[in-house]
Amino acid sequence: MTYVADELASQPECWTRAASLAGTAAGLPAPGERTAVVGCGTSFFMAQAYAALREGAGQGETDAFAASEFPAGRRYDRVLALTRSGTTTEVLRLLEDLHGRTPTTAITADPDTPVMSSADDVVVLDFADERSVVQTRFATTALTLLRASLGLHTDAVVADGRTALAEPLPDGLVECGQFTFLGRGWTVGLANEAALKMREASLSWTESYPAMEYRHGPISISTAGTATMMFGEAPEGLAEQVAATGALWVAGGLDPLAELVRAQRLALAVADARGLDPDTPRHLTRSVILTQP
Repeated sequence: MTYVADELASQPECWTRAASLAGTAAGLPAPGERTAVVGCGTSFFMAQAYAALREGAGQGETDAFAASEFPAGRRYDRVLALTRSGTTTEVLRLLEDLHGRTPTTAITADPDTPVMSSADDVVVLDFADERSVVQTRFATTALTLLRASLGLHTDAVVADGRTALAEPLPDGLVECGQFTFLGRGWTVGLANEAALKMREASLSWTESYPAMEYRHGPISISTAGTATMMFGEAPEGLAEQVAATGALWVAGGLDPLAELVRAQRLALAVADARGLDPDTPRHLTRSVILTQP
């Protein structure tokens, strides 16, 4: 079994542990704080999901940015950084720039990294750390912590995660040549992450969109041999429109975070079918560390 497959399978247990920490984790955004959430790659997409959830829950204005694209002229009550490795250059540079001006919090997996001194508060999810380059459990565990802090996590999410691990993938899905992932609201971030997983692990042609935008051009790629996967409830009529193109429509019947687990499994299954090793993804490293300019 690959590292990523083993880590993927441990997610329900990690979610339970993370949810139990939500009430005591220091530095998570308080109700009413104007908050920016930053990250790189997978962490950026988790930031997108949390930002939509928090603002939708009435907890305060919440924006998400790639760490390299943080708008220097904006002022926030708190900046929350997601960084599995604690060494990502763009995140560390931003935290250093904000030091003394804006309260910062980091969620990381490794307590022995520079982020521990770069952020004002740090939440360590070391039980969700990973040996793999391709992120699975740290990302979903961090998002579970944040969902739980908003009162949006239940035991049903964990149960759905186990279902996503146990159920077979839909017939014909692994054989598809192109994959599109759709979301609405907070699940747009999950759709973006699912597409990234497919690219990283299986070198697949993948795209992701807000579901209502799919009919504004991207549906033109749908045909026999392609698949469209929905995170959450689909807009009325979209499933029928996609099916009419000949593409495989995959509805999201579980909690969207559990559906992301299913997409992770799909990425590994496609990688296996293509003879690829997801533990050694092409051109990627576990953390992007840049030399100083």
